[in-house]
Amino acid sequence: QGLPAQVPQSEGEHPMDKRNLIVMVKCEIGRTYDVAAEIADLPEGPIVYSTSGDYDLFTMFRLENNDDIGHYVCEIIQKIDGVRDTNTIVCFNPFTKDRGI
Repeated sequence: QGLPAQVPQSEGEHPMDKRNLIVMVKCEIGRTYDVAAEIADLPEGPIVYSTSGDYDLFTMFRLENNDDIGHYVCEIIQKIDGVRDTNTIVCFNPFTKDRGI
């Protein structure tokens, strides 16, 4: 039973041991690549995509179940130089071909 291919999973880690967190990031003009590079270096193993539309970056993190999401977003992500705004989505259950609905 696995997570979608784009979500890294450590050997021996159960899919529900951690939570997936999506943070859409709006950057200051001309700072998107700088912000993306800093987010990509975070130890929580983020996935970072540049996007079109209202937000400049789509990021996904895997946090421990007991981590404080609000603190993480406000104290880590929003304090990165060049971040103008964020929109956070907490993921619940992953659905994959091998897990079903």
